[in-house]
Amino acid sequence: MIAYISGKITHKEPTLVILEANGVGYEIHLSLYTSTGLPKLGEPFKLYTYQHIREDAQTLYGFADLDEKNLFLDLIGVSGIGPNTALTMLSTLTPVELRQAILMENIRAIQAIKGIGSKTAQRVILELRDKMKKAGIMAQADTPNYRMSINPVRDEALAALVTLGIPKPAAEKSLDTILKREGEELSVEQLIRLALK
Repeated sequence: MIAYISGKITHKEPTLVILEANGVGYEIHLSLYTSTGLPKLGEPFKLYTYQHIREDAQTLYGFADLDEKNLFLDLIGVSGIGPNTALTMLSTLTPVELRQAILMENIRAIQAIKGIGSKTAQRVILELRDKMKKAGIMAQADTPNYRMSINPVRDEALAALVTLGIPKPAAEKSLDTILKREGEELSVEQLIRLALK
């Protein structure tokens, strides 16, 4: 197993890089999260790697840090999620955002990822939530993440209502009722005012 590769970048695309180490060019698939932190061509870089071996292919996946690699390994451990799907998940949400979505049981945020259906999203939460809690990773409800949901206005309003002391389930029910009745075009302030009535 190749744990990491240190070398210089000779080619890069949004989700693929060729890293040359000791005269060998390694083709490594990346998430957009790792890709955004890559240096210029010819500069040295270290990627933590995972080697996926199938009958018809051997593929290297690269990560800028061990945190992302560990989350990738957790994801591919979930039934129905392969390396490419896990990479898509890490390209859509950052590792922190993805962990928060899992811990807060935000099925909509996970379902918003291309290729992830309702059952797969539920399975990801079911299989990884407790594992993350045992590892000491806690949800941070006080720091709303605007990219985590299909409706960031709802999430921001929900965070404000919870901060004001309204229980989260009651706030969610109220916001969903208002959005159904009034439509999705409300501002955060309007949504909060209506929920407080």
